[in-house]
Amino acid sequence: MKRFEMMIDGATVATEQTLKVINPATAEPFAECALGTPAHVDQAVRAAKAAFADWRESSDEDRRDMINRIADALEAHMPEFMELVTLETGKPQGGYKGVGAGMEVGGAVAWTRVTAQFDLPVEVIQDNEEARIEVHRKPLGVVGSITPWNWPLLISVWHVIPALRTGNTVVIKPSEYTPVSVLRFVELANEILPKGVLNVVTGAGDVGQAIAQHPDVAKIVFTGSSRTGKRIMENAAGTLKRLTLELGGNDAGIVLADVKPKEIAPALFSACFHNSGQTCAALKRLYVHESIYDDICNELAAIAKTVKVGHGLEQDVELGPLQNARQLDIVKELAEDARRSGGRFLTGGREMDRPGYFYEPTIVADLTNGSRLVDEEPFGPIVPVIKYQDEDEAIRLANDSPNGLGGSIWSSDRAKASELAKRLECGTVWINEHGAVQPDAPFGGIKNSGIGVEFGRYGLEEYTSIQTVKIPK
Repeated sequence: MKRFEMMIDGATVATEQTLKVINPATAEPFAECALGTPAHVDQAVRAAKAAFADWRESSDEDRRDMINRIADALEAHMPEFMELVTLETGKPQGGYKGVGAGMEVGGAVAWTRVTAQFDLPVEVIQDNEEARIEVHRKPLGVVGSITPWNWPLLISVWHVIPALRTGNTVVIKPSEYTPVSVLRFVELANEILPKGVLNVVTGAGDVGQAIAQHPDVAKIVFTGSSRTGKRIMENAAGTLKRLTLELGGNDAGIVLADVKPKEIAPALFSACFHNSGQTCAALKRLYVHESIYDDICNELAAIAKTVKVGHGLEQDVELGPLQNARQLDIVKELAEDARRSGGRFLTGGREMDRPGYFYEPTIVADLTNGSRLVDEEPFGPIVPVIKYQDEDEAIRLANDSPNGLGGSIWSSDRAKASELAKRLECGTVWINEHGAVQPDAPFGGIKNSGIGVEFGRYGLEEYTSIQTVKIPK
């Protein structure tokens, strides 16, 4: 069994105790990694703080060059990373409509390259005979990154690369469920970066808590559940850390009466079920006009019955397992509650009879708000389809949620859809698609779905403080 080690101050750090890493397609361990402690967090933060003094003074050109070299290294090791991602997450190599391990690793390369090109130039807000006033963006210091298990490599890149680009140093804690691709990423990056600039500590919740509470960590960036995000926010309050929190979503999609069900059903299914529904910005509540409700339900069910589910390393597999047993239990619990609430199961509704954490792709009709499957984020391959009568009702039902990450409007009238989109209470709205993020467009949530944004210039600014300089003439 291969072992992966932490990296602190440019050197590998082994521990006596280890963490077994489970392949969710077999429910058996395939690797092990070091089990870090709060003492390792302290060691990593000291290293990052020491490295910050020189890293913050490095030129934009040097930082851009090193980040591009990191992208080169990721690309050169793409097959290795794809296999690691499949083994630890369960997502197929290709995946449904191309959303799989290849997309995750390819996206990590692309995000790294694009982010390397961004700049935050000095802004001049006054320059006259009285004075010149400049606004500078300055790095914060040590950034603590805590990443989830659903897209471990890609989300690590989302956290780490903008932090490095803006002159910060980093201590990252990957999910204890999926540490290996992140450990390998940090190992490769440390062949390029100065020692101490990027450090990784693996472990359980005590490691994350130590990062959030550490007085020398200036900022926390976290992707995960709203419940954990609130706990991180509490732990960070003692030192008034900056926060970027991308938290749970229960994204709603509204399908208007003017669409052609057969034409849009494949895109709807992909938006709901890619990565077996384990994406923060997946479509998780589908509101369909009553005139086309049965047609949409039937089209989605027909697709679900043809999808190939299996081990992600097998050929042509489109959907993999849930990543862990706990998440499988959540999906099963919500499905049983949907049955008790009168949900009509068009497909699926059962754990699959095979090793691993597999659940059938499941479409549930005839529920509405107030049912747990509608109100709670399942984060799995199960989607409720809800009937509505008019657009005002659809908007009200979609907004009736404590979450506000993403949403979508599906219509043949793009102008009308764009107007309705402005009424949705969420950070991003898509028209005739759902969940498509890109490295130059800001992405983040409102309400219980988070604080701050990622990506592009807006995302870079989250890793800086403002300093205003006034120069009298």
